[in-house]
Amino acid sequence: MTMTRRNLLEAVGMAAGSAAMYHAMATLGHAQDSTYTGRVVLEGEPNGRRVLILGAGLAGLTAALELRSAGYEVQVLEYREKAGGRCWTLRGGHTYTDLAGVSQKVAFEEGGYLNPGPWRIPYNHHAVLDYCKRLGVKLEPFIQKNHNAYLHRSEAFDGKPQRFRHIATDYRGHIAELLAKATDQGKLDAEVTESDRVKLLESLRSYGILNDQNAYVSSDATSEYRGYEREAGGGRDGAPTPSSPLDMTELLQSDLWTWLSDPESVHHQSAIFQPVGGMDMIAQAFAREVGDVITYNAKVISMLQDDSGVTVRYEDAQQGGDPIEVTADWCVCTIPFSILGQIEHNLSSDKTYAIDTMYYEGSVKFGLEFNRRFWEEDEHIFGGISYTDLPIALISYPSYDYLSAGKGVLLGGYVWGADAYQFNAMQPDEAVKWAVEYGSRLHPQYADEFAGGVCVSWHKVPWVLGCYGIWQDKDRDYTAAVTMEEGDRIVLAGEQLSYLPAWQEGAILSALDAIQQLHEHATNR
Repeated sequence: MTMTRRNLLEAVGMAAGSAAMYHAMATLGHAQDSTYTGRVVLEGEPNGRRVLILGAGLAGLTAALELRSAGYEVQVLEYREKAGGRCWTLRGGHTYTDLAGVSQKVAFEEGGYLNPGPWRIPYNHHAVLDYCKRLGVKLEPFIQKNHNAYLHRSEAFDGKPQRFRHIATDYRGHIAELLAKATDQGKLDAEVTESDRVKLLESLRSYGILNDQNAYVSSDATSEYRGYEREAGGGRDGAPTPSSPLDMTELLQSDLWTWLSDPESVHHQSAIFQPVGGMDMIAQAFAREVGDVITYNAKVISMLQDDSGVTVRYEDAQQGGDPIEVTADWCVCTIPFSILGQIEHNLSSDKTYAIDTMYYEGSVKFGLEFNRRFWEEDEHIFGGISYTDLPIALISYPSYDYLSAGKGVLLGGYVWGADAYQFNAMQPDEAVKWAVEYGSRLHPQYADEFAGGVCVSWHKVPWVLGCYGIWQDKDRDYTAAVTMEEGDRIVLAGEQLSYLPAWQEGAILSALDAIQQLHEHATNR
């Protein structure tokens, strides 16, 4: 059989995981990071043309910053009382009211926060990182993979959580042992040369930490990766005691290895970043630059275009009153399709179809505050994520203020799918109660140390009604939705109009493409 590039990549993916496959694709020229190649340049004079931007999420803020820099007269209409959209952080003193009118008062101690939306910035999201640099947003490492965090399934190991490093190291060792024995017995002779066989066996011994008999057993060598039963110390009683690997059958049947590749996916690989103080530091930085052109609490109720321009009507979302009408030569609409489908507009039938058929994924996040950082003090977990098959899906530990006194806030669950719908049906206080109950099965300290929490269900967030957009038929509908046709005065932008959905990078890249199209139409280039 001839080995095609597709065969090779599939084999790499099966054997070594998605991260290795991605890097192999990049080597062969079939993969790339974010398409951002540098700051946008809009050549040509706009001659005083006026642009309305609907929505002050990252797409709208990017459009406002760049279009005003290019000489356009810009006005932004934003439904909320602040900029950012899904780039949002809840801190002590904030109040969040959901679609059902239920309000939650956040009582986190100063310094603690929850990012209900985006919470990580991958190293290859070049546009976000460039705007952070440009706007002076300070970043710090986000810890995705922590070998001392837990993997947990209710039916595995009597429900006892296992350290990530134990599962990862033992799984690697057992698999390498099987491969090494197969290789040593000559079963791969047809596939490799003798010199390759020797080198492969050598590499498997190194990768799997095998002994000279190609066995994965308890030793100082394996304990250097999975940890010692008794750690090395100093003085007369400092010798470490090697730990014992888990039984291979029990390990395989536990299914805990299913999470081993999660931190290895291209969007989760180190380095990953977060803004110091919360994700909305990015939105605040944008707002410092363009806040003077943003009209807050503006609920758009209609958006109509004709040959001469665009007319938008909006209401004061807090005070009510008669609708206010504004006009412009052009419009960048970044309103999520889940909301735009409820607004009067006269976009083309193709765009309307894409808007009306887009489904928005549901998700739920919990910010839980505890009286002390017991995960650090008791269990020596500093950042990173523990995974579980319980409905909360995971627990993410804060990647900041390590070893600090006082209370600490962790992400007590990040839920998708059917479990998200179940939590969505609950009142916030009930949902938080269950998040604490489930979390206590990994950390018994939960019950005694819990101080308070907040729950954000994205289908109940009034300005989005969902987490991110999902196409019914992207191959058919995407081009029409993102393309500004001859005669259009409105161009659409947002995370859903990108191939990086749910990521801030996608929102920014979509906005940059949208304003380039608008500028070409406005300057007839």
